Amino acid sequence: MRWSPLARKEARTVVTSKGVWLLAVLMVLWGYRPSYIGWDGLGANITAGYVQIAGTVLLPLGVLLLTYQSIVGERTSGSVKFILGLPLTRTDILLGKVAGRTAGIAGPVAVACLFLGILGLVDHGVFNPILFLGVVLTTIAYVGVLVSIGTAVSAVAKRTVTAAGTVFGVIFLPLVLFWTQISTALFTQMTGTPVNPYEPPASGPLFLLLRLSPDGAYRVVSNWLLGVGNSANTYSHVLTKLEPQTQTNAYVVEATFAPGTAPLYLNEAVGLLILLVWAVVPLGFARYYFSRGDAV
Repeated sequence: MRWSPLARKEARTVVTSKGVWLLAVLMVLWGYRPSYIGWDGLGANITAGYVQIAGTVLLPLGVLLLTYQSIVGERTSGSVKFILGLPLTRTDILLGKVAGRTAGIAGPVAVACLFLGILGLVDHGVFNPILFLGVVLTTIAYVGVLVSIGTAVSAVAKRTVTAAGTVFGVIFLPLVLFWTQISTALFTQMTGTPVNPYEPPASGPLFLLLRLSPDGAYRVVSNWLLGVGNSANTYSHVLTKLEPQTQTNAYVVEATFAPGTAPLYLNEAVGLLILLVWAVVPLGFARYYFSRGDAV
């Protein structure tokens, strides 16, 4: 792996920055949310649910902010010429950047998850370590997906301000904060069927749209591991939705479709495929663009 020295350099740069450790602290504060509904549904395994909450909103914002300058920053400073002078292809450079930034961010994220595990152990007792590890590894895989997206934007952008605007205005806001509203609006426009979030239609395309964002796919997979239900919402909203005589604006397959009628493409395992697509496709586009001489 010719790109491994570059990856080690990137990892050291990230892991020694204050920003990534601030992100780790904020993840602990954001993720630790004891609740009666979580305890009733998961027992001591609510600790693994804390990790899922920590992986939403703040994590994607933090990872994108730690990644968007990875290439465009060196382009604007001129140091990219030094990297291009190394015996590396431009594909090697992209792989080194992604692998290094992922490793550099994954370490502090794992530390944050460990602290959440300790808090959960003290508060709720012994939880299932395999389940907890599975959610942690899913979260770290999600970090890798976000790093790929951020690096792809950085490779294509010509200016730092353009990359920052893209990761915030094109990636974070629509795909993380407002994807539910955007996807339901798209569904209504395409089908003419209004969507009541408290009683959504049993439509496969609607539920597929809701999980096509990387954030939605992450929650589908982590909910699958937690065993709370098939949904792109957080585990606590899913548990609330499945409570009898309770209404909440969560889109849960088990609460909407009759048993055995949900389309096969709504299986939770498809969430893994969606995450893989988000990791590979933007990076493939960036490789094509970055490999062109006029992109440097």
